[in-house]
Amino acid sequence: MKEMNTPTKTYKSFAKVNIFLKIVGFKDGYHQIVSRFVLVDSLYDVMWFEQNDGNGFDVVGEFDCPLESNTIYKAYKALTEHVSYQRIEQFCKTHKVVVYKNIPAFAGLGGGSSNAAMFLNMINEELNLRLSLKELIEIGKDVGADVPFFITKYKSANVRGFGEIVEEFDEEVPQIKTFTPNVKCDTTKIYRLYRKDFSKNMSQQLDFADMLSHMDSREILEEFSPEKLNDLFQPALKSELDLELAKKDGWFFSGSGSSFFTTT
Repeated sequence: MKEMNTPTKTYKSFAKVNIFLKIVGFKDGYHQIVSRFVLVDSLYDVMWFEQNDGNGFDVVGEFDCPLESNTIYKAYKALTEHVSYQRIEQFCKTHKVVVYKNIPAFAGLGGGSSNAAMFLNMINEELNLRLSLKELIEIGKDVGADVPFFITKYKSANVRGFGEIVEEFDEEVPQIKTFTPNVKCDTTKIYRLYRKDFSKNMSQQLDFADMLSHMDSREILEEFSPEKLNDLFQPALKSELDLELAKKDGWFFSGSGSSFFTTT
């Protein structure tokens, strides 16, 4: 973690890894998954609100995208479309969201989704909106597939469908160590390549995914190979040639990459 100066009230926006990620269907132009998400409690961004000049919603941090493409901004827009509380817009005019980034981008660690989810939880708490977990998930699911998981704050969960079905998994979550090479993976491109070249056995994945969803994360990692556990690993290797050089034996691939992880 980098050193920083922050206000008293801050929020930790944690990373996640996919212990396994199986693609089990394709519907309405989107892939359906079964996956085990676990939080990485040693890797997180720090977020807080600061006074703003009152000219409009603003996000401050090391982002390489315009405001309109930022997941926090998308979460704000989704929130205001869901609930028409004038105090939300007024608060966001007079307060900016500050994010101290530690989670790498384009890394399969869910940094953007985690930030969006934490923003929704932050403003729900700050303004005492009393939005239920179900309502927050309903708002967050249209922002990003990983957002509902982060909204729940579960340490481990089985995630299904398009990411909107999140079932807490009771286990002793292993300590995770991550490694992110200097390779940016294009999630859309990797899913497209999976669909084109690797999806022949997609309909047969469901039974295996269901079996994995009942196993402890550590047991899964001990029993199966990285290639077997993540359906996007091979497409990512084919899509990003530098990833082949960066991978490490015995390390597992998270999401659509480019991060690898192991247990400590």
